[in-house]
Amino acid sequence: MSAAEDEPDLWRVGFTKFATRMLGELVEAQWQVSAGELIAPGQQIGWVEGFKAASDVFNVVNGEFVGGNPVLDVDACIVRSSPYMEGWLYEVKGNPEDGSLDIDGYIALLQATISKMQESGDYD
Repeated sequence: MSAAEDEPDLWRVGFTKFATRMLGELVEAQWQVSAGELIAPGQQIGWVEGFKAASDVFNVVNGEFVGGNPVLDVDACIVRSSPYMEGWLYEVKGNPEDGSLDIDGYIALLQATISKMQESGDYD
């Protein structure tokens, strides 16, 4: 999952580009929580269905569920074409869980993982 702080303590949460490749085009997203409900990191808050897979959605921000992205009701495929901008999944007012990475940390983690795989030959 990725999260971006839109304004102080308001986070838009969505899939990373890698996750969208695994899911394929998004067909539907459903939320099991309502706006205003308190949610915790690790809590299942909904599910998504894509052409390649279906997946539960687990929350990564401690706080109050604001709501799902209304654009998904009209064009769920926006998640794959624009996961970091218009294709976010849901909003939460609160704080990310401990250990969350910002974009630079995420890129560094991916680069380190790829380097380790290349060195060991585990990617074949």
